[in-house]
Amino acid sequence: MRALGDTLPEDSTIEPARKAPDLPVVSGRAILGYFLRLGTLGFGGPIALAGAMHRDLVETKRWVTEAEYRDGLALSQLAPGPLAAQLAIYLGWIRGRVVGATLAGVGFVLPSFLMVLGLAVLYVRVGGLPWIRGVFYGVSAAVIAIILRSVAKLARATLARDPLLWTLFLVSAMVTIVTAAEIVWVFLAAGLVTVLVRHGRGAKAAGAACISWPLVLWASAPSTPSVVWEIVWYFGEASLFVFGSGLAIVPFLHAGVVETRGWLTEQQFLDAVAVAMITPGPVVITVAFIGFLVAGVAGAFAAAFGMFLPTYLVVLLAAPYYDRLRSNRPVRAFVDGITAATAGGIAGAAVILGRNALYDWPAWLLAAGTLALLVRTRLPEPMLIVGAGVVGLVIRAAAG
Repeated sequence: MRALGDTLPEDSTIEPARKAPDLPVVSGRAILGYFLRLGTLGFGGPIALAGAMHRDLVETKRWVTEAEYRDGLALSQLAPGPLAAQLAIYLGWIRGRVVGATLAGVGFVLPSFLMVLGLAVLYVRVGGLPWIRGVFYGVSAAVIAIILRSVAKLARATLARDPLLWTLFLVSAMVTIVTAAEIVWVFLAAGLVTVLVRHGRGAKAAGAACISWPLVLWASAPSTPSVVWEIVWYFGEASLFVFGSGLAIVPFLHAGVVETRGWLTEQQFLDAVAVAMITPGPVVITVAFIGFLVAGVAGAFAAAFGMFLPTYLVVLLAAPYYDRLRSNRPVRAFVDGITAATAGGIAGAAVILGRNALYDWPAWLLAAGTLALLVRTRLPEPMLIVGAGVVGLVIRAAAG
């Protein structure tokens, strides 16, 4: 999926990654240090994080060329996985191959993982206190507004006026709302339908190749795993259906951890998404919060491992063959179809979550106010969430 609100134009003039002879030699320690700082201080979602990497690594440090950065950004949009994490791993790979990719990925994810883990421990210890419930009353309303705004930006950026993509968007949204079930097969069908419609029967083999990787993982999952092992497999599956923004995973996770497995309540799930939004780094780190609520510290590590290992492996496997990947039109069509279905899934998930979060008129007003601020101002989302939490605390305190 393309990142929310922004998209890389399909530009056939992008050149393959080239290494300029004057690029500096970058040590593993430097790579790790930079991405640790970015993971600690990087707010604003995938586009803001990608912009920070361009500013720092292309313009300031000159560790990578413009062409290498653009190739990394395009690959991150084509391949499954959260965009910012993929880009970090790719840029680490450019400068240090496997070691560089590993250090970049660990450095980028570790700070936000530790922050979310600490918040999860605090949440479990004090989550039942009245003032905490008041804070999350406001935060939940703000999260619904942010998700709806993200859907609108995503639709504008990626669906354009394509009737096929809009149809897939609406079908996915309705399936999510009506069934509240996992929509993996809707995503896959949308991608395959787009390939077949745009490129005819001759593209069947390419379409089948596009979907083979998640089908293999799905079929190979153990039938009677322990809880921790099940967490690893479940979030590994989920990672294969995140294209661009971490919010793409919301409908999949909601169906799995709330509706199917019953690991979390609706309110706990909303709280998990909110915690990820107020911490730096990738939004999908919400999986660590979920994993902790299910199985403690081991569950948090299992969820993060399951989420980011496929992303890491996809980059390592795809990076050497990027030129072939980006020139494959059926692959692009498949990604466009999944993008449309995922956007619809996010919209459907917002409706389902809104039923539980917006249960009185103050919550509706708070959500509407947050949405208005998102549209009319440039206030960062973490600031809006914190502000909504304060307002929610005041509302609950006034209500007694």
